[in-house]
Amino acid sequence: MSFVTDHPINRKWPAENPEILQLYSFPTPNGVKVSVALEEMGLDYEPHLVTLADADVKSPEFLALNPNNKIPAIIDPNGPGGEPVALFESGAILLYLAEKTGMFIGQTAADKHHITQWVMFQMGGVGPMLGQLGFFYKFAGSKMEDPTARDRYIAEAKRLLAVVDTQLEGQEWISGDYSIADMALAPWLNALDFYGAKEVVGYDALTNVPGYVDRFFARPAVDRARNIPAREG
Repeated sequence: MSFVTDHPINRKWPAENPEILQLYSFPTPNGVKVSVALEEMGLDYEPHLVTLADADVKSPEFLALNPNNKIPAIIDPNGPGGEPVALFESGAILLYLAEKTGMFIGQTAADKHHITQWVMFQMGGVGPMLGQLGFFYKFAGSKMEDPTARDRYIAEAKRLLAVVDTQLEGQEWISGDYSIADMALAPWLNALDFYGAKEVVGYDALTNVPGYVDRFFARPAVDRARNIPAREG
């Protein structure tokens, strides 16, 4: 037996190879972030599709790994000091993988902190705000007659996009060299297309953001990661 096979999550998503990193995820922006990192870093891993249905994310097995019932989560049987580590929260996982491999985290301590600040910018701003925009613009919230919430998140999305557009002036990636900050940020910017919200936030009028997102998704590792774990059907 191993840490992976002993873990409750293994009852619902059994590992074929419990000696390698296990990914429990779904290909939404938060899930794709980690799939991209794993593909870019060339790590051996085994993906498990955890749907967004309550039967999966609120199951006792998944809650044993992530009490916050959100994808993604990982178990790395080969963690620091050779000990296993289980993690949730996509930003924390990106930082862990970057430190584990020494990749996409910059060359110096200062680089690491600059990259981390943009990961936090995505985690605390871009992800939550664009997620709310999607809810109030495309999904259930769009049926509300009061436009206050919808207008609020449209305005905040525009503000955040302006921050990104300015930061990208004169450089290809958000923090200089390609890094985990781009893996965190670009999938969420791309979600504007899924939400049908590009026009309302003025996406195509931005100077740098559209090319940045195109550049990101043109990377072979990113293209592979877009559907990992593969959706059913």
